[in-house]
Amino acid sequence: MGVMNYLNPIYTEKANCQDCYKCVRNCPVKAIKVDAGSATVITELCVLCGGCVEVCPSGAKKVRDDLGRVKQLLKLKEKVIASLAPSFISEFRNVKPEVIISALKKLGFYGISETAIGAQEVSANTAELLTKGTGKVYISSACPTVVEYIKKYQPDNSDKVTGFLSPVLSQCKLLKQIYGNEIGIVLISPCIAKKKEAENHPELLDAAITFEDLKRWMNEAELDLAEINFDETEKFIPEQAKEGALYPIDGGMIAGIKSNLTVTNNSFMSFSGITNISNALQDLSELKLDNNLFLELLACEGGCVNGPKSSNKCSTVLKRQQVINFAEYPSTEIPRKPRISILDEINISAIETRSYTEKQIQEVLKEIGKHEKKDELNCAGCGYNTCREFAISLLDDKSEKTMCVSYMRQLAQKKANALMKTMPSGLVIVDDKLKIVECNHNWAKLMGEETEMLFDVKPGMEGAYLERVIPFYKLFRDVLETGNDIIGKEINHNNSVLLFSIFTIEKYRYVGAIFRDITEPSVRKEQIIKKAKEVIRKNLSTVQKIAYLLGENASESEVILNSIIDSFSTDKIDNPDK
Repeated sequence: MGVMNYLNPIYTEKANCQDCYKCVRNCPVKAIKVDAGSATVITELCVLCGGCVEVCPSGAKKVRDDLGRVKQLLKLKEKVIASLAPSFISEFRNVKPEVIISALKKLGFYGISETAIGAQEVSANTAELLTKGTGKVYISSACPTVVEYIKKYQPDNSDKVTGFLSPVLSQCKLLKQIYGNEIGIVLISPCIAKKKEAENHPELLDAAITFEDLKRWMNEAELDLAEINFDETEKFIPEQAKEGALYPIDGGMIAGIKSNLTVTNNSFMSFSGITNISNALQDLSELKLDNNLFLELLACEGGCVNGPKSSNKCSTVLKRQQVINFAEYPSTEIPRKPRISILDEINISAIETRSYTEKQIQEVLKEIGKHEKKDELNCAGCGYNTCREFAISLLDDKSEKTMCVSYMRQLAQKKANALMKTMPSGLVIVDDKLKIVECNHNWAKLMGEETEMLFDVKPGMEGAYLERVIPFYKLFRDVLETGNDIIGKEINHNNSVLLFSIFTIEKYRYVGAIFRDITEPSVRKEQIIKKAKEVIRKNLSTVQKIAYLLGENASESEVILNSIIDSFSTDKIDNPDK
């Protein structure tokens, strides 16, 4: 089908991504860059586990849609085989395999084959490998996300990966041997990483779509699995899988390998989830083994049945039991002999990490308000586990300072404090108990000498009861109880006339108020000008209407009235000779 420029399997719709950082928190390798509040995947760091897609609350993290490519493949190739991942049995609960096969054939596939037959080839080849030598550690190569993770983030353990093709690629090799190299093959699974496998091995696998894609395709084709006419004789090709059907659950691969070992001196362990795998692989070099140790590693916790694009979200126990019930295990056909060679080269692509001096890290920490160890809250609000990790991500240009919640809170508080201090009016904020949350010095000064003294003792007067400070506290209570603001009213207090507004900050919980002494000379001048302008505007409007009715031009009146407005400007009042 020619060479294609692929969009990364996981991408971001930036318009829907803003100030969340949930993907950063859930990415096990922190392969996320935040720029202008939007989080994008760093392709070269990503292992395609799909965690960011699953947790994105706005659906901004998307998986590349390859359905169009598959439909085109069906038109171009005479025979296209669907490779159905073994987790299909938990995805399509209570649906007979014959129904799935019939539905896929109606969509245009020549035949349907279980990916699990490739898994059986992997088990047979691995079992044969484990009979050679002792005292070695072997890591499964079945999960492409795990292989990618080890290559990039645990390169010292890359030599322990068995080096076999994955189950689907092994199946592809087997199918092409049976049906010819001209066939097309499409994988249907819950895995995103398989899309990358198809890109890396186009000679074996043409494309990979998810279970979600398949269900969408069936809906478009108006195929209802509950009502579809199916043929009871429909079977998987070239045959139905046996023990390979256990692969999508923890320990499933191990069960298949053990069955192929008539006599074994090997130990087996299974781990799932990237974080658990990372912990499991620490210090492997210190192991002293008499026997071989095989590690079955699956990126998704609980196994492939919990793949990122599995739409069936029932319990892992239920999914696991469905897989066990479906698999024909133990099988009379094992131990098996490998039918094909499935060796594959592991190309190391270790991530180069930049190192920073302690001085550089400390400088960045100070920039986000972490001057001492006690300032490092490690709240993980930014998505990183520690403030130190976040500082390093800033040095790596993967993050922004605004991601730090405590830093932004401190910054906002500093700005608010500066604004309150410098504004000429008096400002106070009160809670629903009529207790002062914050006020500025000008407000305390307007309220009287005693209040000002109290402010000097305790700046901001946080916690002080309003009713003990001012006599008109009931106005605040009215706004709190009704939610109706009081705007631009006047009140006499301390031999002054105060112009005030009381407004809602959070309905029924917090209100703010601004006060200004309009008896001050400078304020009085502003009020005179304001009132004069209002009167002049009204007069001008009246004159214009009269002129219109008389059919005369009002421009001369407008010039005269504008000159009156100009004469009331602050400059003219202060300097009448100008």
